[in-house]
Amino acid sequence: MSTTDAAWYDQAPCGLLSTHLDGTIVDVNETLLRWTGHERTQLIGQPFTLLLDRGGQMFFETRHRQLLHLQGAVDEVSLTIRTTAGADLPVLVNAARDEDAALIRFAILNATGRVQYERELVTARRIAEESAQRVRILQEVSTAFGVSATDEDVALTFAAVAREAFAARETGVFLLDDAGELALVAGANPLEGKVAPVRELRETTLVTVVHDDDALFPDVARALREEDLSSLSVMPLSAEGERLGVLVCFFATRSDFDAHFFDLQQALGRQASQTLQRVRLQRRLAVLALHDQLTGVANRQLLQLTLDEALVTATTAGVPLAVLFLDIDDFKSINDSFGHATGDMVLIELATRLREGVRAGDVVGRIGGDEFVALCPGTDAIAAEAIAERILAVCRKPIEVPNGVISASVSVGLSLFDPDIDAPETGAQLLVRADAAMYDAKRAGKDRVTVSAA
Repeated sequence: MSTTDAAWYDQAPCGLLSTHLDGTIVDVNETLLRWTGHERTQLIGQPFTLLLDRGGQMFFETRHRQLLHLQGAVDEVSLTIRTTAGADLPVLVNAARDEDAALIRFAILNATGRVQYERELVTARRIAEESAQRVRILQEVSTAFGVSATDEDVALTFAAVAREAFAARETGVFLLDDAGELALVAGANPLEGKVAPVRELRETTLVTVVHDDDALFPDVARALREEDLSSLSVMPLSAEGERLGVLVCFFATRSDFDAHFFDLQQALGRQASQTLQRVRLQRRLAVLALHDQLTGVANRQLLQLTLDEALVTATTAGVPLAVLFLDIDDFKSINDSFGHATGDMVLIELATRLREGVRAGDVVGRIGGDEFVALCPGTDAIAAEAIAERILAVCRKPIEVPNGVISASVSVGLSLFDPDIDAPETGAQLLVRADAAMYDAKRAGKDRVTVSAA
C-alpha cells in the first residue's frame, strides 16, 4: 500500500476494518480507533465482536456470519459499538468476503445522526398522534358537555371520558357540596373507607400523581397496593378562582405521566370546570327568572304556574287547596317615615317570616309591592286558618332596622277550594276571592284573617 493509499485508508470518513474469516481483527484504520477510543495494539488479534454490545455480539455470531457465508456480503446492518468510555455508538456495517485474501472487509458508518433523526421523527409522529388524540377527545367531550343540564350530567360525562382517555381502571368526580365538602358525584372511589381524606390532595391546585411507593403519602400508597393499583392522579377543578371539585384517576399499571398526560388532564379539567360554571349559571338564572329578586320568594309567574298545578292535583286527587293573600298594613307610612331602603328591609324580613309561618310543602310568593301569596295544598278550612293565625303572630313581632324598631302587621284574605263540594275554579278566580277577602280584613281593622265566601 502506497503512502497516499495508507493516508486515505486511515483518514477515510468511515471506519475500515479487516478480519480473518474467523472474525479475528487484522487491521483497523485511525477513524474507527478514534471513534472507539481503542489503541491499534488493543484490537489486533482480538475478535471483531469485542467492539459490539451484547445484542450486537449475538446477532453477529448467529446471523451475520451465516449471511456472509451464504451471500458473500451483507449491507447496512445496524449494530451498536461500545466505546472505551462506555458510550454506545450506533453504526451501519457493510461487510464482504475477500476470497483472494481470505479476509472479511468491513466498512463502518457512524449512524448517530441517522438514529437521532429517526428518534426525532418518531417523537414528531408521537406528538402529532397525541395532538390528534387530544383534539378528538376534546371535541367529543365538548359535544357531550354541550347537552349537559346538571352537575351530575357533567360529572358522568367527565368520568367516562377521562377513564377512556387515560386508560384508567376507575375515575371519580368529586364536587364540593353546599357544606364545602367533596362528595363523589360520578364514577367510583376504590379507596373509599380504606384511607382517610388527605387535605393536601383534596385542595391541590396542580395535577398531582401518587404512586404505590410514594413516601410523601404513605397511607395512600398502602391503600393503592391493597387494591392492586399502582397510581392515582388528582386533577383540581376550578373556574375563575372558585374551587369546584377534583377528578381522581386510578391506574392498575404505572402509566407514562408525561407532558401529554398533564396537558390533556388540564385541558379536560378546564372544559369540565367551564361547563359546570355554565350549568350553575343557567340554574341560577332560571331561579332568578321565577323568583322575586328582592325577597327570594316565588314571583308572580312561578306562583301562577304552581297554583295551576296545585289546582289540577286538588281536582284529580280530591284534596282541598287554600290560597292566602297577604298585604302589609300601612306599608306606605313605613316608607314615608323610614325611607324606601328600610321599607325593602321590612319586605325581606316579612317574606322570611311568611316562609317560617307556612308548612314545608307550601309556597310563598310576592306578586308586587307589599302583597304576598301563600299556596297551601291539601289544606282544609281549619288548617288554613291555623296557618293564617300563625303568620299573623310571626309578623307582629317588632322588626329592628338601623334607625329604629318597626311594628308591622299583615292582613290576610283566605280562599278555599274543595273539589268534593265546590264548583271548578281557575287559579285567577281563587286569587281574586282571596284578594277581596284581604280587603275585608283591612276594613275590619287590619292584622286579622278573613275567609272568602265560596
